Amino acid sequence: MNPSNLFGLSEHLERLSKHGDPLEVLDATIDFEYFRGWLVEGLGYGDGSKGGRPP
Repeated sequence: MNPSNLFGLSEHLERLSKHGDPLEVLDATIDFEYFRGWLVEGLGYGDGSKGGRPP
């Protein structure tokens, strides 16, 4: 990947896709939305209304 090129990232991702990106295979195989509820509950995401660090 050439960071000085404006389209470097795009070209890099295109080459990955062309040669079989394993993350694309996982995305096509696994329905990650199925796990969203468990992850949100398990990771304890709050609504953020309090904000900041607790005293």
